[in-house]
Amino acid sequence: MTDTTQTDYELQDAEDKPGRTLRGRTRLIALAVAVVAGAYHIYVAGFGSPGAFVNRPLHLAAIAVLALLYFPAREADRDRVPWYDWALIGIGVPSVLYLTYAVRYGGLAQRSGDPLAIDLVFGGIAILLVLEVTRRATGRALPIIGLAFLLYAYYGRLMPGPLIHRGYTIERIVAHTYLTTEGIFGIPLGVSATFVVVFIILGAFLEATGIGDWFIDLAYGATGRSTGGPAKTAVLSSGFLASLNGSAVANAATTGAFTIPLMKRTGFRDRYAAAVEAAASSGGQIMPPVMGAGAFIMSAWTGISYVTIIAAAAVPALLYFLSVGAAVHFRAKREGLEGLSRSELPDPRHLLGTGAHYLLPIVALVAMLVLGYSAMFAAFVAIALTAVVSIPLGAARTFVRALTEGDAETASRLARAAAMTAVDALDRGMRMTVVVAAACATAGIVVGMVTLTGLGLEFSSLIESASGGVLLVALALTMLTSIVLGMGLPTTAAYVVLAALGAPALVGLGVETLAAHLFIFYFGIISAITPPIMLAVFTTSSIAESDPWKTGLTAVNLAAAGFLVPYLFVFGPELLLIGSPTDIAVGVGTALIGVVALSGGTQGYLYAPTHVVERFILVAGAVVLIAPGVTTDLIGLGLIAVVFLRQYVTGKRGIAATPAN
Repeated sequence: MTDTTQTDYELQDAEDKPGRTLRGRTRLIALAVAVVAGAYHIYVAGFGSPGAFVNRPLHLAAIAVLALLYFPAREADRDRVPWYDWALIGIGVPSVLYLTYAVRYGGLAQRSGDPLAIDLVFGGIAILLVLEVTRRATGRALPIIGLAFLLYAYYGRLMPGPLIHRGYTIERIVAHTYLTTEGIFGIPLGVSATFVVVFIILGAFLEATGIGDWFIDLAYGATGRSTGGPAKTAVLSSGFLASLNGSAVANAATTGAFTIPLMKRTGFRDRYAAAVEAAASSGGQIMPPVMGAGAFIMSAWTGISYVTIIAAAAVPALLYFLSVGAAVHFRAKREGLEGLSRSELPDPRHLLGTGAHYLLPIVALVAMLVLGYSAMFAAFVAIALTAVVSIPLGAARTFVRALTEGDAETASRLARAAAMTAVDALDRGMRMTVVVAAACATAGIVVGMVTLTGLGLEFSSLIESASGGVLLVALALTMLTSIVLGMGLPTTAAYVVLAALGAPALVGLGVETLAAHLFIFYFGIISAITPPIMLAVFTTSSIAESDPWKTGLTAVNLAAAGFLVPYLFVFGPELLLIGSPTDIAVGVGTALIGVVALSGGTQGYLYAPTHVVERFILVAGAVVLIAPGVTTDLIGLGLIAVVFLRQYVTGKRGIAATPAN
């Protein structure tokens, strides 16, 4: 529990605040909006939503205010809020909230398909507001994509070949985008306004109360003494925290500030340390139970239950992190890098002995999801438990004693400290939600234009035609599309765009619906570490002071399994727990061997340092395991066994100090 006075809190300016620094009354206004909105969303998670056309506009209105206050339109406005930002708030927020009025009191449902001029005016303002807010919060890429789809809907009659359509009027485009649940206020924003925001707030509570630091210390103490220990700490802690906060960039910035210097201190090169953090932070978004909010959107999009999705995603996530952890281990063995001494590390037994109760919120969250409670309610309970278990027992006893003894000053001080911790968590949570929510709103524009123009079906036809009906070719084309479209976009927005365009093509070629959506989801995530637009890498390389391009190539090398695992579960759905127990056991077993072999091949070490031919054989064996069937499994396992047995029999156990790639 943070002991922070009211005055201190009002004046402090946390380092993690985005963009613009706020002070004085403006800071208090932003704080009030964040706290009220955060408390409202927690209430909705626990007691139910008031309906789509109330909840989603309220959510977007709060996000718009925070975005316009915290993210300047230009660099010159970084230290002040100019008049036109206040004007945008004054014009934009009513345009968003007008929809709630129009639905409840303005007779919108009765005149469906025949909007009034005022509907279209507010709709046009809301669309422009969303694009501007997204530009400020995420950069230019996503709003340019949104604008391109709007122009495509209008100029469809001028498009070439299969992209041609009759074109739609501005009135029709605005009405479809603003007045229905197939545009701005569609599924993406709906998921942001319900599941995403409350889980981000949960992550903020874990951070603000210090429980997140306890998890990092626990991972550090458990892995720090092993070979390459600090790098393994980065893999574990970043994977866990990124699953909650849903942002590879944010997670890389926060945990990277701790893990990257530790890795460098134990001998890892700058770019390798940065690459490990980037790969782990990106991969956290495929890690159940939260998956960076991707599971919620996927569930809403596909109709597949949330529990089914996180269960299916568990094995692929395990494969990814096993491969990254194995790569770290092999590289450390290859370069002779040892862990830290016991005296330099936290004692995990002491941490568990004094803080085992910190596990309660996460255990309760997972248990409630498994028992069938809604994800929102599970998060609500987890937030409540986080607030309770974070209060030191001594402070609680002092508070109770102060109340019973009439010591109002002590009781007030402790209550104020607890309240300020909650305020800090709500403030952080809502500010962290801005990027995701803005991206979801613009992604809704893209999806709306896809449904209006029928582009999704045309894109699927193009993929099927270009691939000649060959699934492997279609997967490769979809992979490239997912990486390109995902570059520079937040994961949730990238997934929504890809779900509308890429997934139907794969389903049309016979891929399981869940496998198709996880396939594009994975590669949308991998784009965060894939050159040239590799946001997670740019973040970690700035901390490590390494060359971003070399760091990006190293991250791709390190996370090579991320490019292999999606093919594994498409051709072998057993990895998604689809099939008989025997098939699942065999599929998981061969995949585990395959990703470890792939890591050994890319890092140049297995049982001992490997030469070029052995590296090639290991990678080839891992790739052969992609194809389903006993024959290919035996070939792949045989190739891997040849290398391992050769090293074992010849006794090549020396450590070669080979420079990192």
